[in-house]
Amino acid sequence: MKTVVTRSMQETTTLGRSFGSELKPGEIVALSGELGSGKTQFVKGICIGMGIQAPVTSPTFTLINEYPAPFGIVAHIDLYRIGSDRELQDLGLESYFRDTCICLIEWAERALGVLPPSFRPVKLAHGMGENERIITIGEGGGILP
Repeated sequence: MKTVVTRSMQETTTLGRSFGSELKPGEIVALSGELGSGKTQFVKGICIGMGIQAPVTSPTFTLINEYPAPFGIVAHIDLYRIGSDRELQDLGLESYFRDTCICLIEWAERALGVLPPSFRPVKLAHGMGENERIITIGEGGGILP
């Protein structure tokens, strides 16, 4: 597990870019943290690191944004508005758990019952300063820090 403190949106994006450049098809990144803790900013960096050219936006209302990638797709999933197990089931997350997709799931703690045990946990938290974020990146194994 690695913990990094970023002090600006740009630093959060840069950390995400570095992390994203190491991801492999089939990986699932489970992001957790309070509102405004930088999850979407980190995802933007991940997508840049994977060479995604499309603008990356929060799928808060659409729930899932798909971005084409050389290996298939990057699925950016936001579970903030999911209110029940039934809604989660209807979303069909499992269809994205394949080797032609990388899943980036915000509010992943709402889907712990359906995530495979190998997901990569990332926890983001507000730091002391206005733009400071504390980002903890796990190696995998299904436990949110």
